[in-house]
Amino acid sequence: MAGKVNELQTGSEGTSLNEMLRRASQLVSLSRSYIGQAVNLITVYTSFELGRYIVEEEQQGSSRAGYGKRVIEALSESLTNEYGRGFSKTNLGYMRQFYLAYREREPEMRQFRIGELAETSKEGIPQFEIGESGHLLEQAHRPFRLSWTHYLTLMRIEDHTERDFYEREAIENNWDAKTLRRQYGSSLYERLLLSRDKDDVMRLAKESATPQKPQDLLKTPFVLEFAGLQDRASYHESDLEQAVLDHLQEFLLEMGKGFLFEKRQKRFGFADRDYFLDMVLYNRFLRCYVLVDFKADLLSHEDLGQMQMYVNYYDRYERMPDENPTIGILLCKRSDQALVELTLPKDAHIYAREYKLYLPDKQLLQKKLAEWLEEEEGK
Repeated sequence: MAGKVNELQTGSEGTSLNEMLRRASQLVSLSRSYIGQAVNLITVYTSFELGRYIVEEEQQGSSRAGYGKRVIEALSESLTNEYGRGFSKTNLGYMRQFYLAYREREPEMRQFRIGELAETSKEGIPQFEIGESGHLLEQAHRPFRLSWTHYLTLMRIEDHTERDFYEREAIENNWDAKTLRRQYGSSLYERLLLSRDKDDVMRLAKESATPQKPQDLLKTPFVLEFAGLQDRASYHESDLEQAVLDHLQEFLLEMGKGFLFEKRQKRFGFADRDYFLDMVLYNRFLRCYVLVDFKADLLSHEDLGQMQMYVNYYDRYERMPDENPTIGILLCKRSDQALVELTLPKDAHIYAREYKLYLPDKQLLQKKLAEWLEEEEGK
């Protein structure tokens, strides 16, 4: 077949054929993308409706214990006999749980009338159009915008505000299901809240986590479990830096929104001495450089002074007039906030934050967060 194509690709006719082949390839690729989006969409909506059927049957059926289990068993047997795989008792249980987690969106779902397709005409089928971004969109607002795999994680989150936060971030940042699981497993929500003041806590709970000021870049702690280093093993700062560079995409995701990588081991020369800054990043939302240095042990005042020097250099020689002041972040195994406050001026955009090489204990962070919020409310 390749020989046939090459044989035809000669002269002006060959140019025309090449263009036709290119357009044909784009068409097939785009069509498959739209089909995939439609399948994901219908899968989520069908799961919601099946979950609703189960819950409504339970509510109007027998009140005896075990009736809900028998409803799922009967539905599983019926759908599996007629349609094959995908309707196991476990999957139907997930659909029931999905509906219970998001039942407040039922009014929005009614405009699609997916649950009435068996009793109505084709007018009940949702209508789609292609948006400028190339995504498949409904004419009406979509109640669910992620895949079923995403919602298998989200519906397990009991706290409504936390669940909405992860759903919003997954949509805005185009997280795949694996990334969503990682962010939830690393307790991103709790770590961000613990890093903010009371007003920012409310803003973050209701709005996007897009940084608006330097403090919005901080987490408590940063989690670098993807680096693959054992927490108790002996390792050097260079080992940590290399491990982060080997997983740069995961590291930028952990740092937050809008980060771009510029340089590693930035060299500074002063008074016949060479200094090397571990990493230079840029944040497009804050429009400023972000300098990162890794410390494998307890933070020292020398580390803070050195970072101050790096920040001063970038502010004086690298920063453009329309850019914001440079930010310095020291990622250390152990920090000392009192030392930071004593060493640096109050207006310095330099921050020390601890990192962990393992996923944090979510229950412990939730407890700390509850205690912190209680203290804030008591002030």
